[in-house]
Amino acid sequence: RTTQQGKNPKCCNCCFSSGVYIIYPGGPTTPLHVYCDMDTNGGRWTVFQRRMDGTENFYRPWKHYKTGFGNVAGEYWLGLENIFLLTMRKKNELQVDMEDWAGGKASAQYSSFSIDSENAGYRLHFGSFTGGAAGDSLMEHNDMKFTTFDKDLDQWEHNCAQHFLGGFWYGKCHSANPNGMYAAQSAIGYSNTLNIWRTWKSQNSLKTIDMKMRSIATCTCAL
Repeated sequence: RTTQQGKNPKCCNCCFSSGVYIIYPGGPTTPLHVYCDMDTNGGRWTVFQRRMDGTENFYRPWKHYKTGFGNVAGEYWLGLENIFLLTMRKKNELQVDMEDWAGGKASAQYSSFSIDSENAGYRLHFGSFTGGAAGDSLMEHNDMKFTTFDKDLDQWEHNCAQHFLGGFWYGKCHSANPNGMYAAQSAIGYSNTLNIWRTWKSQNSLKTIDMKMRSIATCTCAL
């Protein structure tokens, strides 16, 4: 899809409406399909994680979380390397939107968001919690490295990804598990293996959850 101001945009700032676009975070040789959310909280959000119907398997190895997987128009993970490219040169803010099985909706916002390179374990960094009815379930995940079932970089004696059936910036282990098991109708009783956000719905599974970033400074709309 074309953007509002020229070709080869570096982020979602230049899009007309919500949908799938091609951006070039690393330059003209690095095209990347992303979903741009232009409707939520002022728009211009690049969605890097989305769960909505359980069609995609998120219990995956490191190489999949590194490069990305899924359907950009549906459930998907953008890829740690792509997230790194999007956050390495400019400051971004973070928003997490979610919905429960009764139709209730909530969000959580953070003042900044970035991750380190693969050599540093794609370590997560985010700023202060700035609001949202979902509350701050990410606090214990700040400064954590990413862990998958085949690459254990968490701070637990076992592997959090294996135990909680996801891939995430686990510590010891989580208060948010957006990439955990998708289970319908607010299912509980799976030892926190579900896609949960504890400060909002405790251990109840979520119907939808997506994580998105937005450039705080104006990004370039054309290379």
